[in-house]
Amino acid sequence: MGQGWAPPGLPSLLLLLLCCEQPLLVPGQVTTSQTAITQGIISQTTTSQTTTSQTSTSQATTSWTTQSPNLVTDEVEAQKFVEEYDKTAQVIWNEYAEANWNYNTNITQETSKILLQKNMELANHTLKYGTWARQFDVTNFQNTTTKRIIKKVQDLDQAALPVEELEQYNQILLDMETTYSVASVCHLNGTCLQLEPDLTKLMATSRNYEELLWAWEGWRDKVGRAILPLFPKYVELSNKAAKLNGYKDAGDSWRATYETPLLEHDLELLFQELQPLYLNLHAYVRRALHRHYGPQNINLEGPIPAHLLGNMWAQTWSNIYDLVVPFPSAPKLDATEAMINQGWTPKRMFEEADNFFASLGLLPIPPLFWNKSMLEKPTDGREVVCHASSWDFYNGEDFRIKQCTTVDMEDLVVAHHEMGHIQYFMQYKDLPLALRQGANPGFHEAIGDVLALSVSTPQHLHSINLLSSEGGGYEHDINFLMKMALDKITFIPFSYLIDQWRWRVFDGSINKENYNQEWWSLRLKYQGLCPPVPRSQGDFDPGAKFHIPSSVPYIRDAMKLGFSKPWPEAMRLITGQPNMSASAMMNYFKPLLDWLLTENGRHGEKLGWPQYNWTPNSARSEASLTGSGRVNFLGLDLEAHQARVGQWVLLFLGVALLVATLGLTQRLFSIRHHSLRHLHRGPQFGSEVELRHS
Repeated sequence: MGQGWAPPGLPSLLLLLLCCEQPLLVPGQVTTSQTAITQGIISQTTTSQTTTSQTSTSQATTSWTTQSPNLVTDEVEAQKFVEEYDKTAQVIWNEYAEANWNYNTNITQETSKILLQKNMELANHTLKYGTWARQFDVTNFQNTTTKRIIKKVQDLDQAALPVEELEQYNQILLDMETTYSVASVCHLNGTCLQLEPDLTKLMATSRNYEELLWAWEGWRDKVGRAILPLFPKYVELSNKAAKLNGYKDAGDSWRATYETPLLEHDLELLFQELQPLYLNLHAYVRRALHRHYGPQNINLEGPIPAHLLGNMWAQTWSNIYDLVVPFPSAPKLDATEAMINQGWTPKRMFEEADNFFASLGLLPIPPLFWNKSMLEKPTDGREVVCHASSWDFYNGEDFRIKQCTTVDMEDLVVAHHEMGHIQYFMQYKDLPLALRQGANPGFHEAIGDVLALSVSTPQHLHSINLLSSEGGGYEHDINFLMKMALDKITFIPFSYLIDQWRWRVFDGSINKENYNQEWWSLRLKYQGLCPPVPRSQGDFDPGAKFHIPSSVPYIRDAMKLGFSKPWPEAMRLITGQPNMSASAMMNYFKPLLDWLLTENGRHGEKLGWPQYNWTPNSARSEASLTGSGRVNFLGLDLEAHQARVGQWVLLFLGVALLVATLGLTQRLFSIRHHSLRHLHRGPQFGSEVELRHS
């Protein structure tokens, strides 16, 4: 289903702004938040959790890349196949979506069993029609839509696996996602906190170093360590399925959806283009955290401890805005207090989102949405998957959102983001099922988040009575851009590294013995973050992030185009050019970058993290030794008098070694002098020979 917030890749704002080389208005230049949307631009597609849904028979184990000479070239026959596939697929996908929804909103053994059964039925359908589709040679087809659908159906995904391995794969994914979704972290007194909303709220609001550390470490101990034993087999089976579909590995199959041969190279260039802004933001935030938490916890030339940034994964930093706000006296930008005071409910938040999209001339949400969606966490004791997501049930009328909504500003934006995905579903509901996706996996997130960005503006918040004024002026604009940067710019390196890590796991350059080590190497390299406590290979910190155990690609993030055209064509129709560029985003944040350059220059900040091997643990170790009167001597924690004895012993040994060396030198000189006086006696043995060969 469509995964909503916690965007799975280049953040949505990034992707669309990267696509557009047109300058964007800074907040003070925006006259209204309800700007017109180009006709045909829609919102998000499904992020299929169907990677958990495939099954097959062993006949699929032979790669289809070896084609038969008797392939069908009749385009009329191919069109009949496409029509039959679409008719049957809508039924089977609807049934699977219902089973998946029932599991996500009520995690029990029964709903798990039914979901696995529907996985089997869906995979059998995928195998049947995928094998049939491989009988067509579409090379010379004139109808590009028919050609595109058949090529898509030819990929069997996990249905290519033998049935026993498919069942094992499905069970592993179900077990990993269930482990993640039902986990909780418990205090010694027995009080337990789940991720949503408890731990998420704690990480966002607490400013207590040790309390944040307890939540951060506890979540990883409970989730990551439990998922680690399952992950290597998941990798093995994912790679096998990808190879059976003609790819090098699972990462290769994921990247293929972007239809960009140089995707990794292009992403690296984009990251480098945005790095000056990120490095200056990182240095500024590090200084603010140093001010709050002190030099014992923050090194002004080192990486930032990952638990202090307001988010369980430090993927966005906007929750610590209060610690880093450039101009504290300027009008506030957060509408949470007003929402609570006015009695807003989760449903009211989604109703406002619906009104917002209607004001843009987009489609109204159908009544079925309000009856079937899960807009807040159930209070009847059910275990649910709280990760926000948008769902298409493939019948053209049933669209839902699943979100454990909290009444606050952050979730108001999330609600608009998810409703953007619903708009996307509604706009391309009449396309053949195989084409009901974004132009590439990132377009859904891009459009959903760009529309949500409009909701964050003071102008819009004022228009719905959540802010007392529209703001305006230099200080207000810098504050707004700072808040946006903490949400969008900081997310870019995280989104980049999470799939880079998985691609390297899939291609074998990262093995199970160094999963965690390489994870933190990438987080240090791209984010400038370090773990707040020592980590080992028994830890599995990647598994503490939803998209890893759920096997959801992260780098995805116009509308009616769906998957009907290659994404560069879709981008050209929307933006006028086919390539991604960071120039629009850099222009958008230029006032903030100029301010950061001045501010960082005033404090003499060093950009980056030259003391890259610093950690809070190493700092505490040194401080504890100093405060206790103990000293570190040759790596040993000793009392001061023990260290002094050790120094005298080393001094004695050093003097003894010096005397021995001088004696040996004198002896060697004497022997060589003696040998020169007796050359006529022939070869010498004993000491001379021994010394020459010693």
